[in-house]
Amino acid sequence: MAILENRPLYDRIGIGYAAYRRPEPRIAARIDAALGDARTVMNVGAGAGSYEPAGRTVVAVEPSMEMVRQRVPSAGPAVRGTAEALPFRDRSFDAAMAVLTIHHWSDARRGLAEMRRVARDRVAILTWDPEHPGWWLVRDYLPEIPEMDRETFPTLATVEDALGPVEVHPVPVPADCSDGFLGAYWRRPESYLDAGARSAISAFAKLRDADARIARLRADLADGTWERRNRDILGLSEIDLGYRLIVA
Repeated sequence: MAILENRPLYDRIGIGYAAYRRPEPRIAARIDAALGDARTVMNVGAGAGSYEPAGRTVVAVEPSMEMVRQRVPSAGPAVRGTAEALPFRDRSFDAAMAVLTIHHWSDARRGLAEMRRVARDRVAILTWDPEHPGWWLVRDYLPEIPEMDRETFPTLATVEDALGPVEVHPVPVPADCSDGFLGAYWRRPESYLDAGARSAISAFAKLRDADARIARLRADLADGTWERRNRDILGLSEIDLGYRLIVA
């Protein structure tokens, strides 16, 4: 068991990850715009490479071999490594990017400093604001998730302190979001009943036992409780769940 727990998280939970974590085009467009005219980009915590922009030279840094195996053949090269010790010289890339990964780093400040070190022009990070009040899944069923996340996601002030002046852009989640991260199914609650979908969300992997709460969600969907409680969001095409694009 000790050997298993010492492996990177996504070596343990990443099998089949790419089937549920397909890039969301509207979010991808925001990230691509944030990279400006950068020709060379380093992608930190790259996973399967979902948001690596086309038309640029991208080098991925990823600790999990399971995730590296799921990169498409056309993707750029991937280097095994971590954010806290990037294996590149100063100013090696025009830009550095990181997408929904910063909460997995062992030392966010050090990782951010490393991104600033290797980027000549800019750093772009998609993350979650731990000061966001939350939404129905974590409010009504899984309050442990924001409690855990607020310990691992750095505040926006912490990111700015590490990177210098930043621009912060809200990234609303579309109702038909194709990337199955935690907030993706906010208007499709039945998707959280899918064990495969949950297995591609790291927050679920950290919970000791979510089965009872998922069973309660299943019951609330069956008897109409969920719909009555959340009718105010049913007509929305997108929603702000606290995801933020930070550009330095």
